[in-house]
Amino acid sequence: MGCRHEAIRSHPRGEDVDSRDQAEYLKGMTDEPDTLDALGLLCPLPVLKARKRLKSMAPGTQLRLLADDPAAVIDVPHFCNESGHRLVSQSETGGHQVYVIERR
Repeated sequence: MGCRHEAIRSHPRGEDVDSRDQAEYLKGMTDEPDTLDALGLLCPLPVLKARKRLKSMAPGTQLRLLADDPAAVIDVPHFCNESGHRLVSQSETGGHQVYVIERR
């Protein structure tokens, strides 16, 4: 019971916030998208893992997907189009593709 009290900090709005919740709150304030490393995974795994990760994210947040599967060039844009997510950018660097997807 003593450990629980040590983990509570005062929130700027005067609410009590657990330190784990505070860390999650601060993580959401960064502009850096969450990264999913799907390097070495073949179709359909990069898209399936992206779908699962996006489900747990808040609308409007972005996921940075790294993939080196040649089919991802077709699969990821198609997935975004079909699921309603926005493909913010698509690029290639260091022998792999980088996709930034905004959850809708």
